[in-house]
Amino acid sequence: MYLAAIIDWYSRKVLAWRLSNTLDSSFCVECLEQALLLFGTPEIFNTDQGCQFTSEAFTSVLTAQGISISMDGRGRALDNIFVERLWRSVKYEDIYLKSYTSVTELTLGLTEYFKFYNTERMHQSLGNNTPINVYRTACGGGAMIVDKFSVKEKPESKTVEDSGQRRAATRPATILNPAPFCLD
Repeated sequence: MYLAAIIDWYSRKVLAWRLSNTLDSSFCVECLEQALLLFGTPEIFNTDQGCQFTSEAFTSVLTAQGISISMDGRGRALDNIFVERLWRSVKYEDIYLKSYTSVTELTLGLTEYFKFYNTERMHQSLGNNTPINVYRTACGGGAMIVDKFSVKEKPESKTVEDSGQRRAATRPATILNPAPFCLD
């Protein structure tokens, strides 16, 4: 099975998720459309370079909403560190412990897990707060992201800081990335 989830960078809240037995773009598009419907349009949407995210079906939804598309470098898992951490949590706190035997069991289990993740699971990076509390209050979240470019390298951008400086991620940024899970 393949899992796609959309998270808010600021709060780490899982906004939407979908499962599929094939790695096509339709379940990712459905997940994206649900997140946009329920939570509005972010300024930036970040994904990896998977074919489902570079597909016309997926990118056209983003461009139609005026959302800037950001994609990670090829093979750069650390560009996507928040989602990679989510996948680790899902696997070690749920999937590996429960050994689901059917798609129905997996769907019900993930429904429970993501509810727990958003409403009860404390995050050290959020000051031991939950994603839902940070999302609702817009306090205590954020992400420190190292800028890759200096002012000299990108003179047209007046907002980019010197190389190595850190800036807080803006609240509307979201990340989506699939992770494969296999059911025997």
